[in-house]
Amino acid sequence: FFSFYCFCTHYTMSSEREENVAMAQLADQAERYEDMVEYMKKVAQSEGELSVEERNLLSVAYKNVIGSRRSSWRILSSILQKQTETAYTSIATNLQKKIEDELSTLCKDVLDLLDTHLLPNSSSEESKVFFNKMKGDYHRYMAEYSTGEARDNAAEEAAAAYKVAEDIAGEHIPTTHPLRLGLALNYSVFLYEIANAPEKACSVAKQAFDNAISELDSLTEESYRDSTLIMQLLRDNLTLWTSDMGNDGDDDDDEDDN
Repeated sequence: FFSFYCFCTHYTMSSEREENVAMAQLADQAERYEDMVEYMKKVAQSEGELSVEERNLLSVAYKNVIGSRRSSWRILSSILQKQTETAYTSIATNLQKKIEDELSTLCKDVLDLLDTHLLPNSSSEESKVFFNKMKGDYHRYMAEYSTGEARDNAAEEAAAAYKVAEDIAGEHIPTTHPLRLGLALNYSVFLYEIANAPEKACSVAKQAFDNAISELDSLTEESYRDSTLIMQLLRDNLTLWTSDMGNDGDDDDDEDDN
């Protein structure tokens, strides 16, 4: 765990970037994710490619501030679907709209960072996969609550970003790597929930799972836990989706790597 001593050691370093990383680490430990986002935005806007640690901190920060709101939106959506028209419905609808506005602000914030800083500064293939996957994820989140043309546009952008990430990963990232498995997991969830392509979702998830199984012996000790956890999520989704084929499934049960 990140100790106060470690924080002080980092914080005395001269680099403003290092100070922001250290503050983000401390905010993470304190579960102050809104603060963590602000520190990591400054890191993302600085020159040069993000390190593995920096990009993971950025991802954790936004996942937490977005994740709580996605959960709230889904709960309210479920409540509204079950409610008959009452005064309570109006209150719930207004709250849901407020959450959608917050989600839009946060998602656009991430997507702007990706397009103006993170992707242009990415030179390693792993970074390119990571940030294109992230771009696909945040367009997917916008598609979850959008309707009409806005939903179609978000879905198109998500599909394009996932495809870029998939093409690069297929050439440069091992099948057992947590990043490649996480990409397959999230892309398959997109195909099932947003693109309404259950057969393709199952195909993407099954291929990723089977490819990783065949190369399981090559897993490093460092990535074993993360890789096998994502493989389990892929298998869980496959089980759910195949049982729901032809029926109206409950999308809320689908799992991604967030």
